Amino acid sequence: MGGIYLLLGGNIGNRASYLKMAAEKISMLIGKITGKSSVYETEPWGFRHETPFFNQLLITDTRLEPDTLLKALKAIEDKLGRIRSDKEYSARTIDIDILFYNDRIIRQSNLIIPHPELHKRRFALEPLAEVNPTLVHPVFKRTVADLLSECADNSSVRKLQKGEIERN
Repeated sequence: MGGIYLLLGGNIGNRASYLKMAAEKISMLIGKITGKSSVYETEPWGFRHETPFFNQLLITDTRLEPDTLLKALKAIEDKLGRIRSDKEYSARTIDIDILFYNDRIIRQSNLIIPHPELHKRRFALEPLAEVNPTLVHPVFKRTVADLLSECADNSSVRKLQKGEIERN
């Protein structure tokens, strides 16, 4: 498989700017970005909010172990104004999820990789399929394209054109 797959998303403030700042910080603090998806506008998942999310998938190389990577990503979120809520899902400036860490399977109280909800979330599967549809999920042994075709989530996920991103 190769690579660390991160999903960025946010729906507060200048969504495009937060994606860009998060990518810059990931590049500086985590490792080189080796691939990325288009930006997608997506419905909030798991809660209602008037502002849709912008989501983007990044692939990066890192020397950080998964626990250290998680801490570094949370620090980036905090620097970019993420306010953590008691609610499971809420509006936010930026959220960074680890979808895959190479082909490793990690089950810890604070970290589960591959992301445990990935196969249920169209907003994660669409950008993944754009970048690497043949990527095999190490738990389900199914490709991203297969997981997307089987996904029951029918929430709105729309690839944005460059001009649309700058206007938002």
